[in-house]
Amino acid sequence: MNLTLKIYRQDGPNSKGRMETYPVTDISEHMSFLEMLDVLNEQLVNDGKEPVAFDHDCREGICGMCSLYINGEAHGPDRGVTTCQLHMRKFKDGDTIHIEPWRAAAFPIIKDLVVDRSAMDRIMNAGGFVSVNTSGNTQDANAIPIPKVDADKAFDAATCIGCGACVATCKNSSAMLFVGAKVSQLALLPQGQVERTDRVLNMVAQMDEEGFGNCTNTGACEVECPKGISLENIARLNSEFLIASLKAEKK
Repeated sequence: MNLTLKIYRQDGPNSKGRMETYPVTDISEHMSFLEMLDVLNEQLVNDGKEPVAFDHDCREGICGMCSLYINGEAHGPDRGVTTCQLHMRKFKDGDTIHIEPWRAAAFPIIKDLVVDRSAMDRIMNAGGFVSVNTSGNTQDANAIPIPKVDADKAFDAATCIGCGACVATCKNSSAMLFVGAKVSQLALLPQGQVERTDRVLNMVAQMDEEGFGNCTNTGACEVECPKGISLENIARLNSEFLIASLKAEKK
């Protein structure tokens, strides 16, 4: 396959961005999208040019690092996969592919296609944890009975890898699918009950402080999420937040 890549380049956080065009040739349809970018970067290095900076780590769809906006879609044209799992057979010989970073005020660009997603870490630090009983009477988690329905919903929410595709694809740059998944996961489990009220209040407050937008229920986040996180988690987040707010008012 011979392709034309139009890639967003930005030298640093305070530099002006630009789109640059690169031709790549002899690309195998069996390559992953990141392997194709590796070929481009090897070509650029051999030509004495600056390679394109992009995030990646596990390349197995687990870590969520490979955050690329491809032809106007988070993680590209495939569904239920991250960029590293996207294969070049999804494209045609002669295609022009536009590659951009996540676009959100809360995700400032570091360089080229790499953005700073530490805002999501700060949201997790605000409440995405559970208390641990270290009194010597700690109960084995596997011995705590949990209704199967709740366990299944918690597991489904826990599949969120925090890649930020929901934020990037949302017209409001909302992080509510991400926060909803994290709040739901812990609110459905017995271990998460101790901080249940404070958790949702603190995480939503931090989300707002980071500059993420609000949800208007267009559903784009669920469509683009590589793990298929359901909008039900946003509904649960709203419910948890309302109950926690009422409890806080009574104190």
